[in-house]
Amino acid sequence: MKPIIKSHPATTLIGKSQTMTFANDLSVAMWQSFMPRRHEITNRLGEELYSAQVYPINFDFGMHTQFTKWASVPVNPNTTVPQGMEMLLIPEGLYAVFCYKGIPANAEPFFRSIFTEWLPASSYSLDHRPHFEILGAKYQHNSPDSEEEVWIPIKSK
Repeated sequence: MKPIIKSHPATTLIGKSQTMTFANDLSVAMWQSFMPRRHEITNRLGEELYSAQVYPINFDFGMHTQFTKWASVPVNPNTTVPQGMEMLLIPEGLYAVFCYKGIPANAEPFFRSIFTEWLPASSYSLDHRPHFEILGAKYQHNSPDSEEEVWIPIKSK
């Protein structure tokens, strides 16, 4: 598993968020409530979807530790936020970018290896910024052939 190290520009997202835990994953319901309304968002920057996670400082990745997850799209920073949605700013920064292929239900070992194998062996440490996945043209909902980019915020050790 070898990522590409990239700088990501500051990005404004608009979408819906939900507080959850890994044990009580509410992602499906969140996306189901967002997708029918995504076309209400003006000034979108492309057709990609962003699945973002905002973890608290010193997040332990435990099954019952709360974090906030987002179903969102990138927009021009001056975009009006539709009623019932929110805005999230992803600050500019360095990221390790991995490609995940498969269905979300099978992703746990992939993510575990990033945090328990790749990251400790790298010259980077985790940075406190949103994590996100970009669901682009190769993303196919719940298909084993689906591909998405996984962006993990990093900084030099």
